[in-house]
Amino acid sequence: MPDQRITLTQFIIESQRSCGKATGDFSGLLNDIATACKVIANNIGRGALAGTLGSAGGQNVQGEEQKQLDLIADSAMRHGNQWAGHLAGMASEEQEDIIAIPDAFPRGRYLLLFDPLDGSSNIDVNIAVGTIFSVLKSPRPGAAASLEDFLQPGTEQVCAGFALYGPQTMLILTTGQGVNGFTLDHGIGEFILTHPLLRIPEETQEFAINASNERFWEPPVQRYVEECLAGKSGPRSKDFNMRWIASLVAEAYRILIRGGVFMYPRDSKNPKQPGRLRLMYEANPISFIIEQAGGGASTGHNRIMSVLPESLHQRVPFVFGSKREVERINRYHHEYVGGNEREEDRSPLFATRSLFRN
Repeated sequence: MPDQRITLTQFIIESQRSCGKATGDFSGLLNDIATACKVIANNIGRGALAGTLGSAGGQNVQGEEQKQLDLIADSAMRHGNQWAGHLAGMASEEQEDIIAIPDAFPRGRYLLLFDPLDGSSNIDVNIAVGTIFSVLKSPRPGAAASLEDFLQPGTEQVCAGFALYGPQTMLILTTGQGVNGFTLDHGIGEFILTHPLLRIPEETQEFAINASNERFWEPPVQRYVEECLAGKSGPRSKDFNMRWIASLVAEAYRILIRGGVFMYPRDSKNPKQPGRLRLMYEANPISFIIEQAGGGASTGHNRIMSVLPESLHQRVPFVFGSKREVERINRYHHEYVGGNEREEDRSPLFATRSLFRN
């Protein structure tokens, strides 16, 4: 019934009351984030009608082409969260340095990091994209944040989430007490709780990886994918399906709903980069969500959220999803590094053939 529907605001306030921490500060921050996501969703939904598709004609700090909607989303997150006094500072994937709170506004006790528009390369072909965010406590509440204040491991996150702009606009959120999904009701302009306490199945028959990078993968990743492709006749004794959307939020949501494993592993394509995805804006918040939903998240060797950040835009290899699959991939890496890989697990396909057999 309509009167039984729980809005995001009600959910946050009731959750804080149950913990005896209902100051209103944290709930106010999450409402500001949700409002910014609504602004972004509106701009994405209008697309070509508003003339916002296509390139902005420049590159971001990551050396990636910026879309017009990248800049719109970045502006919405910055301006929507700087004024209310909840934050000591912000950091965006689109900005080289941390974002100071203007002197005209009070400073609070939280830090906000965000990827304003994940998967923006998919915008022009109308594939789901999203906004990823992570909230930390400032070690110096009320003071202007420094770079060092942000360099906290993922285990220190007090909240993480992402908005998914797809057939429905959704907000996926964790504050360390499970993962809940909210769907935007455009009729009333509110996020409504529709997917309470999401849980990821421990086992799966789906994996996601960019197969075009096969020749650059390390042997443990090649071994895992080869076993999946071997299907029922292989060592896994079951058939797998391969998925790749090139939108991290869409991959994460699919895994939350029906299980699976996502891999963007370390590879040799660019030896100067230890990985492709950003630790602070992408890997940490997604890992927090995935772990709270019963899954696993790893570099292939170690837990993502235990990685000590060295820089704001640090990149890492990233594997996440159904817990047993992530544990298997970790084991393959450890066996390979330790020299314990069994001879029967070594495959000539690693060096001589493609994943895609004739």
